[in-house]
Amino acid sequence: MKNLKSIALALVVVLSTAAVSAQTKNINTTASTIEWVGKKVTGQHNGTVNFKDGALVFKAKKLKGGVFTVDMSSLTATDLSGEYQGKLNGHLKADDFFGTDKFPTAKLVFKKIGTKSANVYNVTADLTIKGITKPVTFVLTVNGNTATTAFNVDRTKYDIKYNSKSFFESIGDKAIYDEFELKVALKF
Repeated sequence: MKNLKSIALALVVVLSTAAVSAQTKNINTTASTIEWVGKKVTGQHNGTVNFKDGALVFKAKKLKGGVFTVDMSSLTATDLSGEYQGKLNGHLKADDFFGTDKFPTAKLVFKKIGTKSANVYNVTADLTIKGITKPVTFVLTVNGNTATTAFNVDRTKYDIKYNSKSFFESIGDKAIYDEFELKVALKF
């Protein structure tokens, strides 16, 4: 009888530990997407940038963490083609914008996660662009083996001031808005 109680207790401990241990779900970097939109007074440009790696961490089926690395050299405009696309891509990768030669990756690390509703989370994360880390907040929805979010980033916080009306008041219709939009779809 003592052995049966010991076995039962051991089984409870093992199952309890398994239920609270963290599960890391690595993203499929080729199936996951990041779309961006940058707006200016006279229009907008949109495009994509690729993940280098990333993962979400769950504990007892609740989101507990996340870390993502973005390959900034993959940054490309999708609303243009040919020579104009090449020029815009080159400018976005230059030091005026993301300086991808010096800063080939960007990083997002979840710092605080709150439950908004079932499978919907309020996330505060550290976003590092051009070696500068600032907090961002967004809502992340997890559905099976996918997760989605959309949020804005103020580029001037990362020393990207090119044609910003916040720094160049007399820029007129050449102004580019400080915030750009990101739409992220994760598959794991």
